[in-house]
Amino acid sequence: MKTDSVLEKVLSSGKLAVTSECGPPRGAAVDKVKKKAEMLKGVVDAVNVTDNQTAMVRMSSFAAGVFLRQMDLHPILQMVTRDRNRLAMQADIIGAYAHGINTMLCLSGDHPHFGDHPTAANVHDIDSIQFIQMVRQMRDEGTFQGGAEIDQPPKMFIGAAANPFADPFELRVARLAKKVAAGVDFIQTQCIYNLDKFEQWMEGVCARGLHEKCPILAGITPMKSAGMARYMKNKVPGMDVPQELVDRMAGVPKEKQAEEGIKICVESMQRLKEVKGVAGFHIMAIEWEQKVSEIVEKAGLLPRPTV
Repeated sequence: MKTDSVLEKVLSSGKLAVTSECGPPRGAAVDKVKKKAEMLKGVVDAVNVTDNQTAMVRMSSFAAGVFLRQMDLHPILQMVTRDRNRLAMQADIIGAYAHGINTMLCLSGDHPHFGDHPTAANVHDIDSIQFIQMVRQMRDEGTFQGGAEIDQPPKMFIGAAANPFADPFELRVARLAKKVAAGVDFIQTQCIYNLDKFEQWMEGVCARGLHEKCPILAGITPMKSAGMARYMKNKVPGMDVPQELVDRMAGVPKEKQAEEGIKICVESMQRLKEVKGVAGFHIMAIEWEQKVSEIVEKAGLLPRPTV
């Protein structure tokens, strides 16, 4: 056991892990953070706290994560290389660990032109692979990236993201292998709608034995409507939404589409449970946190293990 992370303990036990997300508000409204967190309590093992998601200014992941920790939830600190240089990143990692946050996700971040500050400078002092290496060095060697010793090293359980559907598809497994070699402890994937393609990716992952070195949490996002399905298919880069899924959502009355989206989500999870190498699920119910409990229950993943 490398850390005290609850997520690490669940994964080490061999049980399917479940994580979800809490997007911080676009202001100082602590009650909004707490309301979302309350919906996830006892339902998931850990909660991602997003970092200026879609390049829009929000309460910091660090600050929102501290509120979750005070509520006895287990935040996963998301951090993007887009917004900070390596000094600021290491400072925030130490600060978060000092507040009891011991799990994090190392990301590059969406380009500013997607958000509300399109002319903002990209920092990208280091890339996501170097970021993983830096956090592992801080934890395992007790030194900053510059070589100086850390008084009390942050024992972080280190996560990263993987998109099995981005082009070119044939390089996706190699990209994951680089993150595993860099020292990542777990992976959360992009939302999975094309199950056949995801299974093909997982075959490549297992063929290289990567699933034995790094648990993989399959990304799940429930569809609220046929409109959302069309938008995800046509407008979101790196997303693979089969036309039959859009047609299925459109084939039910509008008032029943949210229910159908949940049904599809649970069916996907039941199939993914059988896929070799899947160690759990990351449920991204964007501004729909109240449905996470229903999804986890219907997927047969309650109660969560106590570790």
